[in-house]
Amino acid sequence: MAHARISANLPPDIDPTKAPIAFGKRALPKLNEELCSPELLTQQRALMALCDLVHDPENVYQAIGVGFLDNLKTLLLHHDSTVRQKTTEILYIMAMHNVGRQGLIQSGMISALTELLDDPVDICRKKTHQIFEMMAKLHEGAVGILHAGLIPLLVFKLKTELDEIQELILDTLSNCLRVEASEALATGAITILKEKLKHSSAAIRSKAAWVLLEIGTHPEGKSMVCEEVIPVLVSLLEDTDPEVQASATGALMFATVNPQGRFSALGAEAIPPLLKLVAEETSKARLSAIKTLTMLAELPEGRKTLLDHTDTFQQCLNDPCEAVKRAAKIAISVIKWKP
Repeated sequence: MAHARISANLPPDIDPTKAPIAFGKRALPKLNEELCSPELLTQQRALMALCDLVHDPENVYQAIGVGFLDNLKTLLLHHDSTVRQKTTEILYIMAMHNVGRQGLIQSGMISALTELLDDPVDICRKKTHQIFEMMAKLHEGAVGILHAGLIPLLVFKLKTELDEIQELILDTLSNCLRVEASEALATGAITILKEKLKHSSAAIRSKAAWVLLEIGTHPEGKSMVCEEVIPVLVSLLEDTDPEVQASATGALMFATVNPQGRFSALGAEAIPPLLKLVAEETSKARLSAIKTLTMLAELPEGRKTLLDHTDTFQQCLNDPCEAVKRAAKIAISVIKWKP
């Protein structure tokens, strides 16, 4: 099935070849002045030029030093969609450099970008979410997004946004919820993510499972995942996409650290698909599957079932991956343990 893609093409009357970029770094102060021009065309051409220059991290450093970020904040609210588009594009390119990410975080750009979450132009919203996703890769960026109160908004946008923007939101949430999950849980994130596990897009299913994995690293999140999501995660163990299988198995592994999660996983008949993943030498989910089965073996019912399948784990003792060999050895000892 074909899917509509967000286009970054500019209006036909905008000619980027006329943007004044010949003087490199020396052009930056002049371009900064032109951003404040009352002439729309001058602003647009200055943005075109700046968009080329900020690919160089040295120019990013200088641009921050001469005060570009304050002007770019103002242009985020410009009435012209091309100005907003190019402004978000510049900020995204800057965010790809460490010095740019740091500058954006320290300048309060996160709060300014919040205004664009409801922008009527798809590409402006996409670029905004690309910037958040890049900033969330830094711990201080994730903390900045949390402190800006953006988590409830991002969770809500999962219900309404285009698929490719949902993917970016899920990536951002994954990094932010690694730091703190309580606000997302209070917003009903578990219910929304549960629905995303059934999405037609494999990328969205995989990323939603990964966000649940991050939620499951927190005690309160682990409990809620156990209550609501484990049967769906178990069904994804047999997904046709290896990335979905790996993310779902990882999320299930964290959920089964909780005794309640182990009972839920057994009730959802998780053992057969997990054993299948262990037996597949090329499976990306193999290590997580072994660890999950080890936790299920701590329950009498799980141990009884797995006693008939120790040969599956024995085969893993020859795996080239040391982590897999160690996990298999532990699994066998747990399964064969007698009270």
